[in-house]
Amino acid sequence: MEVVCLDLEGVLIPEIWIEFAEATGISALKATTRDIPDYHELMGLRLGLLKQHNLRLADIQAVIAEMCPLEGALNFLDELRESYQVVILSDTFYEFASPFMKQLKWPTLFCHRLKVSPAGEVEGYLLRQPDPKRESVKAFHQLNFKVFAAGDSYNDTTMLAEADAGFLFRAPDNVIKAFPQFPVTDDYAELRNMIDAAPAA
Repeated sequence: MEVVCLDLEGVLIPEIWIEFAEATGISALKATTRDIPDYHELMGLRLGLLKQHNLRLADIQAVIAEMCPLEGALNFLDELRESYQVVILSDTFYEFASPFMKQLKWPTLFCHRLKVSPAGEVEGYLLRQPDPKRESVKAFHQLNFKVFAAGDSYNDTTMLAEADAGFLFRAPDNVIKAFPQFPVTDDYAELRNMIDAAPAA
């Protein structure tokens, strides 16, 4: 019994906040979990910038509506689902992810929720649980699943460490250097081969 856990942004879809930064011209919004390991610090920066520039959830969703999955992502996911159960473990928000889930044929997604005011202002966020990616892998292990995992950022590394086999996919050099224990690839076909070849724990 095997399950593959994948990060979403940077692995299957573009980085939402980078796309939004480019659309708004606010370069500070380009920071992601590839740059800032502390998720709460990162989200504090983002929320502050949204408030400073009077940007609302609808503004972000308008940018998301024009975005598509990364080239090759859907084919990779379709073929992977023929052999494995697949779960997306992401630190994005359900308020952002729905258009992508439709394009990716509705994979299972575990992520977070935003706190949004009646006026549409993003006031905060609700984490599903602390260290959610690692805890999800631990829960799958308790259900007697063997777990493979792939991600690209600092916030994925506890998930990769907890999995029976973890892989960095299209990760930046700083993350690769900080976590040399994880195999690295930038290619969907190679990632699939690495998953298939991963030994039992």
